[in-house]
Amino acid sequence: MKALNDAHYNEYEAKPDIVVKAPGRFHLIGEHSWFFKDKTLSMAVNLPVYVAISKRKDTSLKFYFHQLNERKKASVQLLKFKKEDRWANAVKAVIYGFNTSGYELSGMNITIYSEILPSAGFGITTAIKCAVALAVKELFGFECNENQLLMILEKANRRFLQINNYIADNYAALFAKQGTLIITDHNKTTWDYVPYNFEDKKIFLIDAKVPRITVWDEETLFEPQNALLLGDLRERRNNVYGGWQYISNVTDINEELSVVSEDIRRKLLCIMREHNDVIEAREGLEKTDFFKFARAVNHSHESMRDMYEISCPEIDWILKRVGELEPNLEMITNQVSCGRITGKGFGRCLYAIIRESDVEKFKAKLVEFEKIFQYHTECYEVTPSEGACVVRD
Repeated sequence: MKALNDAHYNEYEAKPDIVVKAPGRFHLIGEHSWFFKDKTLSMAVNLPVYVAISKRKDTSLKFYFHQLNERKKASVQLLKFKKEDRWANAVKAVIYGFNTSGYELSGMNITIYSEILPSAGFGITTAIKCAVALAVKELFGFECNENQLLMILEKANRRFLQINNYIADNYAALFAKQGTLIITDHNKTTWDYVPYNFEDKKIFLIDAKVPRITVWDEETLFEPQNALLLGDLRERRNNVYGGWQYISNVTDINEELSVVSEDIRRKLLCIMREHNDVIEAREGLEKTDFFKFARAVNHSHESMRDMYEISCPEIDWILKRVGELEPNLEMITNQVSCGRITGKGFGRCLYAIIRESDVEKFKAKLVEFEKIFQYHTECYEVTPSEGACVVRD
């Protein structure tokens, strides 16, 4: 906190009027299912982004990212997307969201402070937007409820940045509770909490630093006719979380999906499997049954690798080592670890949840990975964190 205050004062010769922090985030299962109105299981983590703001007497906007030592500027009345502004576009987008929602703002000095850069993934850009949104709301005393704040973020994404508005990202950054995971129901546009009580486990986020190479265009799957096909394969089930599940009758599934190519069929089947994995993972969390939870996570990665085709040999190598942390695989009945590729696009990141006693062995495997593949990983031990909040002195 002192480092942030000092950075802001040294840059602007003014103390912050408000400081907000928002968590990093990763999705455990279901981040590719939003278009089909399914569910996403996410974890906000203790990789915080801090935003400090002080008011100005004019309408100028000054932006400063401390770790990048970069400065950008704009004005409240003139907000333009500039490709070269990168991270600053996220800040401008949120201010645009307030402007177009009828709120009157004055100029601001804004400092971004994050040890993890946006390029790493892990929800850092979303954290910047959510921290700025909450900071502006509190700084100007706006009457702005949760739904209105979410609408501001949607305008920021869709209108200013011209990108999709992923509500699972926003929910995790804004509303997460410490010690819990958060489930987004894209059909109802709601979120729910699930306790995370595996105290003997450690959670690691790994940036494998593998170049992001798109092997197929995911947008080709997001067609209305594909959503209608999956909608026809749902059945109401009152005893299932969310009130529905995909049918299991293979004949009916094959008949429904016979109108699409084999490649699209395989990927739609993967979306169906993802929904079931979210439900099973949630049940494992609710019952503190790590085997059930881990089985769903590992099964999801297999689907991402074999059916959705977004993994790569390097990430698969690390996750195979995660599965080998228990040497007597044929003897055990419960899985002691799990892991999966994570990220909405064709990312280079993964997560692993392992026993405390296996941490050193796991880190040794990452060293071996670097020697074999010549990519120098970044590994972060994380815990479930709370959502965006004002930081008090």
